[in-house]
Amino acid sequence: MAAKSLTLDEFRALAGTEVGVSDWIEVPQDKIDAFAAVTGDHQFIHVNPELAAQTPFGTTIAHGYLTLSLLSVMAYQAMPGIKGTRMGVNYGLNKVRFMAPVKSGSKIRGRFTIADVSQRQDGAWQTTTNVAVEIEGEAKPALAAEWLTLQYVG
Repeated sequence: MAAKSLTLDEFRALAGTEVGVSDWIEVPQDKIDAFAAVTGDHQFIHVNPELAAQTPFGTTIAHGYLTLSLLSVMAYQAMPGIKGTRMGVNYGLNKVRFMAPVKSGSKIRGRFTIADVSQRQDGAWQTTTNVAVEIEGEAKPALAAEWLTLQYVG
């Protein structure tokens, strides 16, 4: 599903409201292994099912940064765009908390709330978005973050 495009004024008016929820994304072991290969993070809790089974998790878990990296695809699905945007870029994160493990084979989705939209001196629009990544069937989210992006409109 692709999110709709709004005018800048319509987008700004959404500050303080939840704007979308992404589709569920499965996090299978092969995706975890591929992330380990790319990042060099081969800690056993991610890539060794036999040893990970002996931990309190009972199985392998996704890297927190793998879960975080999936925010972009979730946002493409759930966040409305701004008409006339030439380019959007990640600007950073004010806060990130990894709150619960994403076990291999789990499904996750992002829930997005626009907290603030403000124009910077360089003309870009800065969006602060609160996002929670939910784990299917779990009460506690995998992560909560305050995500900053820059939109170059016009």
